[in-house]
Amino acid sequence: MKKLLFIISVFAVLATVQSCESSKNGVRIVPESSGNINSLSVVVSNEYWEGSVGEAIREILAAPVYGLPQEEPLFSMRQMPPQVFTDFATRNRTVLKVENNEESGVKFLKDPLARPQTIVLVTGKNSTEIIEQMRSNTERIVSAFKNAEIKENQRRIRKSLHKAGTIEETLGLTIKFPSAYRIAKEDNGFYWIRKDIKTGTMNLMLYEMPFDAISEGDEAITEVIKMRDSVGKVHIPGPIEGSYMITEASYTPFFSETIIDNKRARVTRSTWEVKNAFMAGPFINYIIEDEINDRLLVVEGFTFAPSIEKRNHMFELEAIIRSIKIK
Repeated sequence: MKKLLFIISVFAVLATVQSCESSKNGVRIVPESSGNINSLSVVVSNEYWEGSVGEAIREILAAPVYGLPQEEPLFSMRQMPPQVFTDFATRNRTVLKVENNEESGVKFLKDPLARPQTIVLVTGKNSTEIIEQMRSNTERIVSAFKNAEIKENQRRIRKSLHKAGTIEETLGLTIKFPSAYRIAKEDNGFYWIRKDIKTGTMNLMLYEMPFDAISEGDEAITEVIKMRDSVGKVHIPGPIEGSYMITEASYTPFFSETIIDNKRARVTRSTWEVKNAFMAGPFINYIIEDEINDRLLVVEGFTFAPSIEKRNHMFELEAIIRSIKIK
């Protein structure tokens, strides 16, 4: 903890020396952060990394992403000992830092050495306390890094936005997606948006359903699957006559809830396939409860990209979905 605070103090002094104005409009001047999406720097001693602390870190932050056909980790991690965490390394956008300290705990630091930057500092007297802090704060730690990466992805998307005028007018919402996407189908309030990639496509679907179309309780997931299968049959054809997209029956869907634009949203992650054809991939389906407009807004992202990793493709689709604002 003391080492990290010392580094922060040094950078603050340097920033003051280099500029007569150490802040502008109350914002402290720090370097621009860097790093690939979902790449995490782990600052921890080699001894801890190779032992039980490292095992706990990998178990939590390199856990498999649910809903992908191949196993891929939540974050791609690069470990470095504390003495190497200097100069450009301190500009990494997301950092997990582990330190021995008399006070055990977890601290979430925003933009301490670069901007934007999220540093999670985990401290404890020994490996046992550090692991205990990691496990008891797993959800908070994962959420902090994931939310940071969603915001960064959305920032990059805003650099070149598609002008989705008809979508906004028809569905009464705003959604920010890159100009590299195209509207492949528009049919009576249903939209299919696509982006070509080297080995396939990234896709979004948007449409409305009656507010009571999905019930509460255990039946909800069954109804979600029936809903998306019926939509796939009508709107998402396969490569041969009579084929269309359905939910893969052999893969158990993961069901959760979140908040989108201050509205409850039910999230389903699983895999899709094309009936009567050899095509498949992951999907993430959001059903947003829009009480004011008495409807369910359904937004789904799915990817077709055989033989390559799909985590970051799906993450981009999720970042787009989470940009939705309902009028």
